[in-house]
Amino acid sequence: MIFPVVACTTGHPDAGQATQPLLSSSSSPATAIAAPITTQPSVQKPPELDNGEALAGRQEMTSGNAGIAYSKGKAGDALIVSVRCQGEGKIKVVVRSVRVSFPLECVADEVSTFSNQMAVTGADRDGVVSVEAPSAVRWSMTIGHGAPAQEEPPGDGREVVNAAW
Repeated sequence: MIFPVVACTTGHPDAGQATQPLLSSSSSPATAIAAPITTQPSVQKPPELDNGEALAGRQEMTSGNAGIAYSKGKAGDALIVSVRCQGEGKIKVVVRSVRVSFPLECVADEVSTFSNQMAVTGADRDGVVSVEAPSAVRWSMTIGHGAPAQEEPPGDGREVVNAAW
């Protein structure tokens, strides 16, 4: 039996503490890299993608639940989901097409940005990202496709978690 592995990293130059994405127990291994970005832009403006990443979908500032459709990428691309939020509460981000979900903790008086890369089977296909959020949390999102991040060798301080979806 193959267990999916989730890798959380602070590889982004502005990254702080990593979140813990949850993956399904599908038959193919999966890697997701998550890192909050600590800059303080407005939640009204969705996060920007890095150079070389292609825009697949975007959601302007929203509160409460929503579903955001995204377009397909090139074969072998990873899926990038970047969320910016503000307001006290936890939101849940679900990408059913690749069987990935992850919680994000938002803070009342801070704008937090989390960027998650999912290098999993089917990540280059189109789909929908669903967000479950309390009405007190305002959030915006950018979805993109890009080359999978290079994994760092074990023992570099990343937390590795096996979890079921």
